Amino acid sequence: MTFGARLRGAMDARGPLCVGIDPHPGLLSAWDLSVDAVGLQRFCATVVEALGERVAVLKPQSAFFERFGSAGIAVLEWTLLAIREAGAISLLDVKRGDIGSTVAAYASAYLDPASPLAADAITASPYLGFGSLQPLLDVAVEQDRGVFVLALTSNPEGRQVQHARTASGSTVAQEILEAAARANAGHDPMGSVGVVVGATIGQTGHVFAGLNGPILAPGLGAQGATPDQLRALFGSASPDVLPSTSRDVLNRGPGVASLRAAVDRIHDELTSLTA
Repeated sequence: MTFGARLRGAMDARGPLCVGIDPHPGLLSAWDLSVDAVGLQRFCATVVEALGERVAVLKPQSAFFERFGSAGIAVLEWTLLAIREAGAISLLDVKRGDIGSTVAAYASAYLDPASPLAADAITASPYLGFGSLQPLLDVAVEQDRGVFVLALTSNPEGRQVQHARTASGSTVAQEILEAAARANAGHDPMGSVGVVVGATIGQTGHVFAGLNGPILAPGLGAQGATPDQLRALFGSASPDVLPSTSRDVLNRGPGVASLRAAVDRIHDELTSLTA
């Protein structure tokens, strides 16, 4: 089964929600955990126990594991395996992007099931040219994995590149959206090449219809985006939107019951997105 088909099934069965696993130092301390690999392990174990059977996607942010060196990477390996065993889809937020043999090595590291860091999908940066990601996309197809390509991010600096006009008169971001749509063409129920679009970008004139792939939309909740705003932003593409939140859920920890209650509340709010 392709990644797109697996993700569609998970979203239909569990609701369209991605929860980020972002164990920054302040959050570890707020949970009364040590700010080291031991605290990191306990944090991730609690999140997966609480949400691994409850949400469609869990998204570890690699940087918060890398900061602890090899011990942190070992926790990331454990977390990816635990997510898989709980039945959720793992989306590793690494935002990798390079050319040639280097991006091929990233593909082996993160999308080859033989790798201890293998995830169901990863985030990637296309700003060395969308074509530079082809080795990632090829391995994703071979291994039934997914790639979420940065298109429109919510940070103000992103506009300088993403909203720039190309020789065709289109924006860089729109050309990325169109390249992803070409990669997804003909796939049913949707393709495996997703895009990342900040939930708080507002109306920018970009077109999401016809993507035929998932749209990861960070910014739900604490960053200000609401389900109604998502529906207004994405229009007919709303059923393929995977809203992502982290603080709105993780700040309710460390209790398993309170984490689950936070997710249940958000699930109820998201019913308008797919209605």
